[in-house]
Amino acid sequence: MTSTAPAPTATLTAEKIGGRLGAVISGVRLGGDLDAATVAAVRAAVLEHKVVFFRDQHHLDAEGHEAFGRLLGELVAHPTVPSIDGRYALGIDNDHGGRANQWHTDVTFVPAYPAFSILRAEVIPPYGGNTLWSNTAAAYAELPESLRVLADSLRGVHTNDYDYAAARPDAPSAALEQHRKVFTSITFRTEHPVVRVHPETGERTLILGNFLQKLTGFNGPDSRALIGVLQSHVERPENTVRWQWRVGDVAIWDNRATQHYGVDDSDDHERTLRRVTIDGDVPVGVDGRRSVLLAPESVPEPAYGIASGASTDGALAEA
Repeated sequence: MTSTAPAPTATLTAEKIGGRLGAVISGVRLGGDLDAATVAAVRAAVLEHKVVFFRDQHHLDAEGHEAFGRLLGELVAHPTVPSIDGRYALGIDNDHGGRANQWHTDVTFVPAYPAFSILRAEVIPPYGGNTLWSNTAAAYAELPESLRVLADSLRGVHTNDYDYAAARPDAPSAALEQHRKVFTSITFRTEHPVVRVHPETGERTLILGNFLQKLTGFNGPDSRALIGVLQSHVERPENTVRWQWRVGDVAIWDNRATQHYGVDDSDDHERTLRRVTIDGDVPVGVDGRRSVLLAPESVPEPAYGIASGASTDGALAEA
């Protein structure tokens, strides 16, 4: 008879790899059978270090990946990219998001974007293909006081309908067509505070990145200039960490306190990772105002803090 008892509590150790974020966690075999104390320790490590890495998790497949994810919260599918065989483990490869080459926070074009993302490496190129992360809480904290005060008052509109061709000028026409048909099959527009209060740590973090289209109440040039100033702090080397992938690696990051960047420098070599995302909450700004769904007026299924039939007046259902 197979035992269903949870695995005994692991001896978790964390070794920092960056001054402001990033740690390698050892002593844990990831899976759906971890006990509550180990899960709590992993969650605490992610909140503290913003992104954590696990080596040699070769035993994980899509099922085990998702089973572990469920221990951290409710899994959520991508709002526009269809899943394969009903799986939540989204494939990220050369033709599907693997060549992002831009700083972003996952899925900020919807109200309750993911709280955590879990990325697992299946195929790694012989060189290149690293991923960078940045600590948006540290970026906010280092802003000059006058700029922090301004940022606290700003709101910005995020959308998945951005200029993909400009972001990837060398992308083949097939990739551009795939982006148009799939990624923007439904166009989302959400207004977020530029600074949100983290629901678990209480830190103030910046909501910026590639999906941010414009700042509310500013003309185009002023909006781009202000976004550029704020984003430059996110991208400062002191606030970043770079990870060189190996097959079997798993990265978990706090999507509410980070941006990341998949570097497109592995030529035509295959690079395949699988990502599972954990549902988040609707951000709240320093002034107590929540994020607002602007478009569309309705969506096929409730997800990401979006209710089917949600109006554009900002009335949102809880995820």
